[in-house]
Amino acid sequence: MEKNRKAVVYQIYPLSFKDTNHDGIGDLNGITSELDYLRDLGIDVIWLSPVYQSPMDDNGYDISDYYQINPMFGSKADLMVLLTTAHQKGLKVIMDLVLNHTSDEHVWFKEALKGKDNPYYDYYIWSEKPSDITSVFSGSAWQFVPHLNEYYFHLFSVKQPDLNWQNPRLRQEIYQMINHWLDLGFDGFRLDVIDLIGKDVHQKQLADGPYLETYLEELYETCFKGKEVFTVGEMPGISLKRANEITTTQKALDMVFQFDHIALDEVQGQGKWVLKKLDLIALKQTLNHTQQLFKHQGWASLFWSNHDQPRAVSRYGNPKEPYRKDSAKMLFTLLFGMKGTPYIYQGEEFGMTGIQLPIEDYRDIETKNIYQELKTKGWPEADIMNSIYAKGRDNSRTPMQWNDSAYGGFSTVTPWLKVNPNHIWINRDLDSKDPNGILSYLKTLLKLRKQYDVFTDGDFHLLEDQNPNLFIYERTTPKERVLVVCNWTSANIENPIKVDNLDILLTNASEHNTLKPYYATIFYEKRD
Repeated sequence: MEKNRKAVVYQIYPLSFKDTNHDGIGDLNGITSELDYLRDLGIDVIWLSPVYQSPMDDNGYDISDYYQINPMFGSKADLMVLLTTAHQKGLKVIMDLVLNHTSDEHVWFKEALKGKDNPYYDYYIWSEKPSDITSVFSGSAWQFVPHLNEYYFHLFSVKQPDLNWQNPRLRQEIYQMINHWLDLGFDGFRLDVIDLIGKDVHQKQLADGPYLETYLEELYETCFKGKEVFTVGEMPGISLKRANEITTTQKALDMVFQFDHIALDEVQGQGKWVLKKLDLIALKQTLNHTQQLFKHQGWASLFWSNHDQPRAVSRYGNPKEPYRKDSAKMLFTLLFGMKGTPYIYQGEEFGMTGIQLPIEDYRDIETKNIYQELKTKGWPEADIMNSIYAKGRDNSRTPMQWNDSAYGGFSTVTPWLKVNPNHIWINRDLDSKDPNGILSYLKTLLKLRKQYDVFTDGDFHLLEDQNPNLFIYERTTPKERVLVVCNWTSANIENPIKVDNLDILLTNASEHNTLKPYYATIFYEKRD
């Protein structure tokens, strides 16, 4: 992990990145064609969302064959060309691995359905009587199989049966598959909902279950030990404290994705669709807590958005002109000045925004299911759609906006999901020509992170902790100090910090005593 401390990760959602064979679906060759762009941006690691064989019920997170590539993305040979070319350009590639569940079309599950005497039956979780556990994608987490007179457990889609990690034979099959990809030269993995593999469903212990650390240790010993592997575990169901403990004690994970800061615009305990206004003071407290926990041990992941989370500039910034660019720069500055590994989600680097579609145009299974569930509960149509506009996963899955052509340069034909109409004025090519564009600013920010050790090693001190409008902090080592000042609002605000004698590493402003809307600056001071 030490070698990766200055790394920057870029997530690619292959369905929506770039289509080169003109079928409306992104493909592996499209990713390969843009590797120079990614390298020039300043990233080090590509995180590839799943491209395995899949019926695509959950856009590839329902894997039917861990060893094969979905033909819609290309071939295994195309994947190896991508990997080889990335390595030639100094980039690493990590695969997205879904180990909590498979597709119901996986051969293991097809065999399991043949009966209790089949050895694959115990690869999944069964019960004669369902509990009251509900699926993340709405409804019961149990699905009845009439000919077995039993229910199988699926925490996500009904087509995503959960694997029974308590079966040692299953675990060995998983480890064999992981070693296959490592032997091919892949540099690591993002491990989807990995906090669930240690669960005990019958005791209703799901996230951070009783066997989690045992299995992580076994995973390390069997697959990662003695190898230079980059790993990040998605753990939405654990606390910050546990995230720190796990990345400190478990060698299988370099860092985790933990979601405390992401859940602050939801009414606590009521799920992601019941919204509230984000309280900046609460965000400051949460991120400060993260930084203090990871001060001496463990490592943090720095992210605003991904394939499951809405676009950052729409969620936290201001997508309206003239504020979009400055708010995007402010969000990058605020987060990437902290200790941890920065994650950029495709299109975030030039300020792509969310989208508002009629319900029939959404493709995400979670969105379609929750629409029906909330209608059944009697929610007004407008309230349902407002929640979907804010939090629906298709916000971040619309095709990449490369240029202002008919389909945003993503494809020459109608894409699988509608392109955001604003691609005419929000696109990569347009932003890259703007000396004050988001891309130019982000490139500088990423260079600074690598140039100055204070961003990697410095202690974190939150300032103005009760200020409801400004996010200000400093990072310090015995030799250096940086001061990060951000205005979270669309108002002009007086700067409470004296900055006249400080050098400026990066700014989106010309005046520093009165802070313009979405102001962001990194000040620098060398210490003797």
